[in-house]
Amino acid sequence: MEFNMIDRKNWYRKEYFEHYLQQQTTFSITNEINITILMENLKKKNYTLYPAFIYMITKIANSYKEFRTSFNSKGQLGYWTEVLPFYTIFDKKTYTFSSIWSPNFTTFSKFHSQYKKDVEKYNGKSRLFPQTTIPENNIPISMIPWSSFTGFNLNINNKGDYLLPIITGGKYLQVDGELFMPVSLQVHHAVCDGFHASLFMNELQKLADESVEWV
Repeated sequence: MEFNMIDRKNWYRKEYFEHYLQQQTTFSITNEINITILMENLKKKNYTLYPAFIYMITKIANSYKEFRTSFNSKGQLGYWTEVLPFYTIFDKKTYTFSSIWSPNFTTFSKFHSQYKKDVEKYNGKSRLFPQTTIPENNIPISMIPWSSFTGFNLNINNKGDYLLPIITGGKYLQVDGELFMPVSLQVHHAVCDGFHASLFMNELQKLADESVEWV
């Protein structure tokens, strides 16, 4: 992984960044994503929704620098060349969860295979972080499959300097024969505006609609 430094003094976002960082302003947006076509394509190949959700989220984040901008462990501002999915898996015995990460793959089939291996290896360990090392360049992804929602807000108070996006999906519902899944995106206003949040949601819907090309 590579971390590219940002020159804060000459950064085009300097005024916005300094203002919203000082205010510690974060915001969330929730949207209902139509996954009807996506579910049809996944079913044809015996794939499941959650790894597809993780794959799509990671693909979008790696397509736009705003979703990869953060402070590194040294407190330096910059952006990662890529981010990795850091996602939750549920333990049905203890009703707790673990957060694990998987590497990126260019194809969904390879990612799905790695996802299954990682879940099998780390689930049931009764630990929040069962993997020994957690890369800095990770984005938190989770799913709440037991309940739908119209809004969701998750706050991280690391002195107000956590800049990477946080994504949460919910239980999908059927409406007039189509399937809709709520997705919430939490971002820091210092690096993301409403434009970027909208871009994220639009790209997610596009990937779902065009899933035949990558599933």
